[in-house]
Amino acid sequence: MKELDLLKKEWQKSTNSFEQVSEKEIYKMIHKNSSSVVKWILIISILEFLFWSVITVFLNDEKYQEKLERYGMDTTMFIVNGLNYLITIGFIYVFYRNYKTISTTDSTRQLMKNILKTRKTVRNYIWYNLATVVVSVVISIILLFYHNSKIMSLMENATSNGHEVIFIVICIVISGVFIIGLICLFWLFYKLLYGKLLKKLFENYSELEKIDL
Repeated sequence: MKELDLLKKEWQKSTNSFEQVSEKEIYKMIHKNSSSVVKWILIISILEFLFWSVITVFLNDEKYQEKLERYGMDTTMFIVNGLNYLITIGFIYVFYRNYKTISTTDSTRQLMKNILKTRKTVRNYIWYNLATVVVSVVISIILLFYHNSKIMSLMENATSNGHEVIFIVICIVISGVFIIGLICLFWLFYKLLYGKLLKKLFENYSELEKIDL
């Protein structure tokens, strides 16, 4: 945004007639930059969707499917994964719609509203993905407790020795630490993906506020 900073400096030094021209130029630059940022959000979300889809295909091998069938979770996981794909595609569509809307916006206030809407959509998308991670991990942990022979054996030994409560507390603490660590890891991942873009949108919004005064 170096060109925008130069324009602002010239704007402050010049006469009222130049102010009007500069204001239009500044708006055009912010509009163009905002449109570019939202386009990158759309592109990254599509690439991310493809990335996780490829990972899922590689992980869903025959052994995994056999385990799901043995646990009686094959139908449930099919429905859950299907809903997740639909919701993710829905978010991508909203990102596309936000991009088209911002690209055709022709007023300062409407652009400001669209920027706020886009930032909110991205945040909701990130929170949804973090929630999905938590739910998936919790389901996996529950399945391990009820179907993993080693853990079931440890549970039986702890129960027979009168240490059932201690064993459960230890498992809950370990699971909690693991979940928190995973959330932090994914949060950093999404911050790297979308953080800088969201920051640029906020900067654009702040500049538009000055113009709209």
